Amino acid sequence: MAAGTELALLAYGDVVAGCTSCALAESRTQVVFGVGSSSADLMFVGEAPGFHEDKQGIPFVGAAGKLLTKLLAGIGIERDEVYIANVLKCRPPGNRDPLPDEIEACESHLFKQIELIQPKVVATLGNFATKLLSGKPAGITRVHGQPQEMTLGGQRVLLYPIFHPAAALYTPRMLEVLEQDFQRIPELLGREEEPPAPAPEPEPVEHPVQLGLF
Repeated sequence: MAAGTELALLAYGDVVAGCTSCALAESRTQVVFGVGSSSADLMFVGEAPGFHEDKQGIPFVGAAGKLLTKLLAGIGIERDEVYIANVLKCRPPGNRDPLPDEIEACESHLFKQIELIQPKVVATLGNFATKLLSGKPAGITRVHGQPQEMTLGGQRVLLYPIFHPAAALYTPRMLEVLEQDFQRIPELLGREEEPPAPAPEPEPVEHPVQLGLF
């Protein structure tokens, strides 16, 4: 099944590589489809490719991507165990926000990726991914760290909104919040934490005989 999914993802990526559904096709270097395990239990969805992603064709390879990798390592997950994609597959000029017509033109690609991979948890990074996949207008500041069951790609998944790593690059308080939200991911995946080592047995204490009590 995993091999079949990988082939299906590769085939779909080839199709999307020639996408001309919106004006971003005219300014991109290449389509940035997605990267990671085709059998991932955990999928991250960001906003759109940036400068480095547009050049390399891989999502989250800049500073925010390095932070994402570090945050994953902090909860014992390797980057190649997860799948990473964006709402938009092409870089908006100057890294501006995605436009509504661009999101509408591109969203079917993301839903197809979710359908093929069948993750248990979809972690949305920031406002655009969260609003698109939740179908609700609430921003990330209100809903971060609050998992919700949803049907995406024809199956039930846990949607887990968290802040985009780019927002935490230069803000220690935001990084702290992001780290706290990441700490919940193993639990959401159903992974058991390593049990703590048993405490050593206390040494027997010999109590001196107390005289004069009677």
